[in-house]
Amino acid sequence: MKNFALALVVVAVSLGGCANLTPGEQRAATGTGIGAAGGAVLGALGGNAALGAGVGAAAGLAGGLLVNSWKNNEHESYQRGYYNGQRSQY
Repeated sequence: MKNFALALVVVAVSLGGCANLTPGEQRAATGTGIGAAGGAVLGALGGNAALGAGVGAAAGLAGGLLVNSWKNNEHESYQRGYYNGQRSQY
């Protein structure tokens, strides 16, 4: 029972540190977590879960950063179009 309570506290504290992340940081962290989990599963099937988790985390981080770049470009394009639409004369 002590181990369960300790694990619960560790999870709560680690998730509490994610409260004030920017959207870009959230995307990078999400990509890293998903990549690490997927890599660990594939690595376990191949015989080395730790190596798979490391490679998966790196790939997930890269994917999260690419998604963040895409979302930032999308937002900037929307804002530019909105601004130009507000300035246009009919």
